[in-house]
Amino acid sequence: MATAGPTGTESVRVDSWIWAVRLLKTRSAAAAACRGGHVRVGDTAAKPSTHVAPGDVVRVRTADTERLVTVTRTITKRVGAPVAVTCYIDHTPAPPPRESRPAVPVRDRGTGRPTKRERRDLHRLRGY
Repeated sequence: MATAGPTGTESVRVDSWIWAVRLLKTRSAAAAACRGGHVRVGDTAAKPSTHVAPGDVVRVRTADTERLVTVTRTITKRVGAPVAVTCYIDHTPAPPPRESRPAVPVRDRGTGRPTKRERRDLHRLRGY
């Protein structure tokens, strides 16, 4: 298997690494996430030029989730998904289970809005 970029012992830019391991789709999106404060290396907010090395903990917040990964290997070139998952250890907690609801609420017969006949009976009863 050929390696892409550094061999895993060097440090690389965090925006380049996030893009290379497929946490975000484009490098410009990774840089924008860094500038927006959505990427943290360790406990500090990361600029796009912040360097990461093996052992660093990277936290990336996307639109719907927050990924928490530990760097195991640094790469600078984008690789396939099977190779990309070998470059980090994913510590992201599992999402909470979705609540299952029926698509259409079911109402028991006789509940809900009264029929025209029941409405006439109610009017008669109330004296309208």
